[in-house]
Amino acid sequence: MSVSDILETRNAFSFEVFPPKTDVGMEKLCGEGGVLDQLYTLNPDYISCTYGAGGTNVGKNLEVLKKIKADGKCIPVTHFTCIGNTKEGIKEQLQTYLDNGIDHMLALRGDLPFGWTGTGGDLHYATELVKFVRQEFGDKFTIAVAGSPEGHIACRSLEADIAFLKQKQDNGADYIMTQLCWDMDQFRYWLDAIRAAGIWMPVDVGIMPILDQAATINMALSRNGCVMPRELCEIISKNWIFPNPFEKEPFDANVAEKKASFKEAGIEYTIRQIDEYRACGINGIHLYALNKFDDVARIAKEAGLLDLI
Repeated sequence: MSVSDILETRNAFSFEVFPPKTDVGMEKLCGEGGVLDQLYTLNPDYISCTYGAGGTNVGKNLEVLKKIKADGKCIPVTHFTCIGNTKEGIKEQLQTYLDNGIDHMLALRGDLPFGWTGTGGDLHYATELVKFVRQEFGDKFTIAVAGSPEGHIACRSLEADIAFLKQKQDNGADYIMTQLCWDMDQFRYWLDAIRAAGIWMPVDVGIMPILDQAATINMALSRNGCVMPRELCEIISKNWIFPNPFEKEPFDANVAEKKASFKEAGIEYTIRQIDEYRACGINGIHLYALNKFDDVARIAKEAGLLDLI
């Protein structure tokens, strides 16, 4: 059964991991008893694996996905961008994934490396990538595409972004994996708007656990331009580390206490947000595991995402 089949049948539950840059990190993720083995115990439907801006760390990405495939516990899904790549290169890389039994992908333009003004390749948008994959590989891949409830930061308007999402569907995409969004009113508006636009693809919602101040602020502002609701801002403000959470050696005497307090409040906030998403009638929850287990396991259990019988 493909991920799109699962999403059409029932709510799916999945994780995102990233390929570590070091051998030590790879061992922690992929080694015996490592994070992947622990995540399997939660019975996810699939695990997706990212790679770096500009297609960096692709080798580690494939290594992670090969392990997931070999373990046979869930479906491996690769992120795939068209940055810095030719059509021939894309064909070769995708064939390598197929040769290793990996037939699910998230088709992305990808984040441009610092200083880049374009993809530097033959394809420039995810719409083109979806169309190219369908032309070259037919139905061999199940294709997910990104959805941006607040509109992609590089797009001229939310309406244009929805039109491009419809184009991805028309070009052969199977389901949507949403970008980070904490603004639930905006998400509800977007969900109604895409359905009104004739976009019928299932919606799998991407959730970043709120565990660290600096990571939360960075994720919201450095790439995505996400709205941070008042409640989330209050959690950050009440636990603010002086002079700021990005300082490696803060002078705040209560650093450890504030980090612990922020993390607890952030986990509770994440669980409540999952409740709100599920009440919207979405088709799945995709948790960013951040290559860790304990926190996402707690979130999944307390949010009622797991069958505990």
